[in-house]
Amino acid sequence: MARKIKYYLVAAEALPEIFIRVAEAKRMMQTGEADTVGAATKMAGISRSAFYKYKDAVQPFNDMKSEHIITFYTLLKDVSGTLSSVLGVFAASGANILTINQSIPTNGCAAVTISAETSAMEKSLEQLITDISALDNVIKFEILAG
Repeated sequence: MARKIKYYLVAAEALPEIFIRVAEAKRMMQTGEADTVGAATKMAGISRSAFYKYKDAVQPFNDMKSEHIITFYTLLKDVSGTLSSVLGVFAASGANILTINQSIPTNGCAAVTISAETSAMEKSLEQLITDISALDNVIKFEILAG
């Protein structure tokens, strides 16, 4: 029986320092700041064994958007132009909308799921969520899958 992996979104301040350093070592290798695992771990101040132990389990939230299709769930008030405003924020961020599914509004609200390719986004995923959540008539906006 395969073990099901659970994921948690945790604020960086709550994480043990080793996880932050592993993420930093991975970033250094991806950007070319460090050529080898040895160089990256030395610069991050961790052992190679700690790096290998956690490297597959630690990934910054911002990196989740890279080459991913993410499905968002939003609950909108049934007010003309609300969905258009949400889509405008997606367009300004550089996300490529793939699908939009909207329910028929009931009780003055409509549930909408939006799937988007986010690898070309110019802003962070956190900023996209913040910007859309702050729009008038957006009751709820969150990541559903991705």
